[in-house]
Amino acid sequence: METPYQDQENQPTYLMEATVGNSYNISWENLKKNFVELLLMTVIAIAIGLPVAIMRGGAEALGLGAGGVLLGLFAFAFGLFVSAPVSYGIANVYLQLIRGEKFDVSNIFKAFHTNYINVILANLLTGAIVIAGLFVLIIPGIIFACKLAFVPYLVMDKNMDAVEAVKTSWDMTKGHTATIFLMGLLAFPIAIAGLLLLIVGVIPAAMWIEGAFASIYHVVDSKLTKDSEEENGLVTAEA
Repeated sequence: METPYQDQENQPTYLMEATVGNSYNISWENLKKNFVELLLMTVIAIAIGLPVAIMRGGAEALGLGAGGVLLGLFAFAFGLFVSAPVSYGIANVYLQLIRGEKFDVSNIFKAFHTNYINVILANLLTGAIVIAGLFVLIIPGIIFACKLAFVPYLVMDKNMDAVEAVKTSWDMTKGHTATIFLMGLLAFPIAIAGLLLLIVGVIPAAMWIEGAFASIYHVVDSKLTKDSEEENGLVTAEA
C-alpha cells in the first residue's frame, strides 16, 4: 500500500486546513501520481454517460410528443440506475487513491453490489433538496448543494444509508460551506482553461476538479476521525 497524502513538510492530513488551495494541491499531486488510472476512470465515465446525453438530445429534438417524453424517461432512468452509481464509485476511487490505496478498476462499479439502493435513494434525495432550494430563491439551492457535497463519499466510504449520509454531510460541512462554494467557483475557470487547450484539456481539468472535492472530504474526515479517536482514548483512560 502506498503512503497516504502528506504535504512537502510531511504533515499528516488531519493537521492540514480544509482550504481551497490545499484541496486543489492534494488533487494535483494525486493527478500527477495516478494520471493513467484517473484517465481510465474518466474515459469509462464518459462512455457510460454518453447514452444519457444522446437520449436527452433526442428527447429535446422530439419535443413534448410521446416519443420525446418516453426518451426523456429512459434518459432519467439510465442516469439514475446506471450513471449515478458509477459516479459514486468513481468518487470513492478518487478518495482511495488520495489515501494511498491501490487502484482497482472494478471499484468503479462497487456501488452496484455494495449499498446500491442507498446510492439511488441518496442521489434522489440530494437532487430533490437542491432542486427545491433552487426553486425557492436559487441561493438556498446552491447552499444545499455545498452542504450535501460529501454525500457520495459517505454512502460509499462509510456505507451509510441515504438519510444518514445527508444528515452527516450537513454536519461535516459546517465551517466549510464557503470553501466548498469557492471550490465550485474555481472549477469554472479551470474547465474553461481545459477547453481552450485544444478541448482535450477539459478531461484532466475535470479529473483535477473531481479530485479536489474528494480531497476536502478526506481532510475533514481525517480531522474528525482523529478527534474522535483522541476523545475515545481520553474517555477510556478516565474510565
